[in-house]
Amino acid sequence: MKVDVLDLFTGAGGLTQGWHQAAAVHGLDTRTVGSVELDPTAAATYRENFGSSGQFVGSIEDWLREVETPSADVILGGPPCQGFSKLGKRDINDVRNLLWKKYAETIVRAEPEYFVVENVIPFLNSSEYAAFEKSTQPGGMLQNYVLEPHSLIATNYGAPQKRKRAVVIGRLRNLPRVDAPEITHPNKDSDWVTVGSTFSDIPGLVNGIHLPQRKTPDGFDGPYESHELHLGRTYTDLSLKRFASIPPKGNRFHIPDELLSPCWRRTRTGYSDVMGRMDNESPSVTIRTEFDKPEKGRYLHPTANRAITHFEAARLQGFPDDFKWLGSKPRIARQIGNAVPVHLAAAICNRIILAKTGQLPSVQDAYELQLPFNDADTEIAG
Repeated sequence: MKVDVLDLFTGAGGLTQGWHQAAAVHGLDTRTVGSVELDPTAAATYRENFGSSGQFVGSIEDWLREVETPSADVILGGPPCQGFSKLGKRDINDVRNLLWKKYAETIVRAEPEYFVVENVIPFLNSSEYAAFEKSTQPGGMLQNYVLEPHSLIATNYGAPQKRKRAVVIGRLRNLPRVDAPEITHPNKDSDWVTVGSTFSDIPGLVNGIHLPQRKTPDGFDGPYESHELHLGRTYTDLSLKRFASIPPKGNRFHIPDELLSPCWRRTRTGYSDVMGRMDNESPSVTIRTEFDKPEKGRYLHPTANRAITHFEAARLQGFPDDFKWLGSKPRIARQIGNAVPVHLAAAICNRIILAKTGQLPSVQDAYELQLPFNDADTEIAG
């Protein structure tokens, strides 16, 4: 069986990497019939890892206008989520909130059996999702489809990260229910993968600060394999003193007064993850796009006095050590932080493949997660 896949809002390709890993497990012959990504550098990273067949670099609006939409068995995609994120401005007028309509238009044209929409949790409670769901009713543009919304946490699928995401699985109305992927790591005390185990073979000392000087024929920096990104930053003496004062699992509230900035002296409340150390014995917090800045969250290395490196962040996101990245350090950080954790992506895609190949059991188990969740784990990353 050959499965044709259409890949929208690809970013660097976290969801795509998950698809290919799941397909490899099943020995599935899969073909990408098209991909769309607005950001040229992320698109270059995607192209380096997954090929350029059918790739369109630009907006989905331009793609729909300029390219004949290919038919596909499965569509994958995570429209930008900044307009829904609790860490963003939550702007109801953010034009990115309406990109689901372009996704829906693509579904009508490509006529897939299944599709996946990935986003932040607040999307499921938005007016945009209500409109998306309404479009599946009789007379709507997606009347031939059914939506299955799920709230999933990446740690339940082997990711060393407490990232929680909304996943909407769509299917043709005449096909059996798919349901959420089966949880493989249910027990947070014994099953969840930790930061310590993920970093166990990565040295505490970094391999310098700067990326190697390297260019692709089309002018992008790189490619750099993930393991080449174990690079640090230049910190001030004050920053290093602050880092050194923060104990295991600690945060900015452990920094002595004489090392605090005036605004921190005045404010003794707020997010406890700011300037926080990761815990070797637990999964990490959500990896966002500024993970290399300790003031942005719990991104201090568990033992070293520095932020985690791009390599360590890529590991926490589940990317292979030989995954190839293009761009500057800030651009690569954005690609890593915006990606779907690969372990979660693979679990979702495995479920779609089981459905597509007729391997789902006749009786489905639904998993509704009732897990503690705080705003510090709600990411802007798309």
